[in-house]
Amino acid sequence: MATVDDVLADLTTQGDDLDQVLSGLSPEQWRLPTPAAGWTIAHQVAHLTASDRHAALAAADAEAFHARRAEAGADFDAAVDAGMAPFLAQPPDRLLAEWRAGRAEVRDALAAVPPGQKVPWIVVPMAPATLASTRLMEMFAHGQDIADAVGVQPTPTDRIVHVAHLGVRTRDFAYQARGLTPPAEEFRVELTSPSGRLWTWGPADAQQKVTGPALDFCLLVTKRRHRDDLALVADGPDADGWLTIAQAYAGPPTQGRAPGQSASRP
Repeated sequence: MATVDDVLADLTTQGDDLDQVLSGLSPEQWRLPTPAAGWTIAHQVAHLTASDRHAALAAADAEAFHARRAEAGADFDAAVDAGMAPFLAQPPDRLLAEWRAGRAEVRDALAAVPPGQKVPWIVVPMAPATLASTRLMEMFAHGQDIADAVGVQPTPTDRIVHVAHLGVRTRDFAYQARGLTPPAEEFRVELTSPSGRLWTWGPADAQQKVTGPALDFCLLVTKRRHRDDLALVADGPDADGWLTIAQAYAGPPTQGRAPGQSASRP
């Protein structure tokens, strides 16, 4: 199992890769539309910045985190919009600086959490390593939107193991978020990593099974590609149904991309 230091190191490197893309953008490019309806590149970075600050607050001051959540109210989308609004109002150079500061803040806050202590979060309290994985998952997802907007192809690395692991662990949440009862039995998941390694979860003799490229699975569970555009294979009706609703992030169910909308794989 990855330690919090392992995940934070990968989170830092993932952020450095995205920073290289963002640093080369012109002010006009920050206004480019991304595949997320109504969101420009600036929206994507403002959201990442707000989320990092939110996670840093949760790790550093649980009471203040709960107070801020109470202020935000129960409307998830409205809370997301309100959280990123002050950052979205900044010019691109200032927004980039705010994002960099937020990255450092969440990294330091999670590294400082005492061993064995969990951090409050949107659905349930999490271990610092798990919350760091959610930050990497968000950076992977929103970084893909940014890459799609500017027409670049990120080079996938085995850092996405944290995204894949989160996608497997959140199987039941995807059902519950839709008012459905999760299957009782575990699924087998076998994914080929970008480096060619085989990553596995669940019992080898499970009746329900998902196989395919790890990158495709990560794009699916973050809703950055439609299932029809990916090379994932489901063996069993329950596994097949899960791939239709899989969602590794908190919040209400979302449709994600339409078939063919972003058909090319990075």
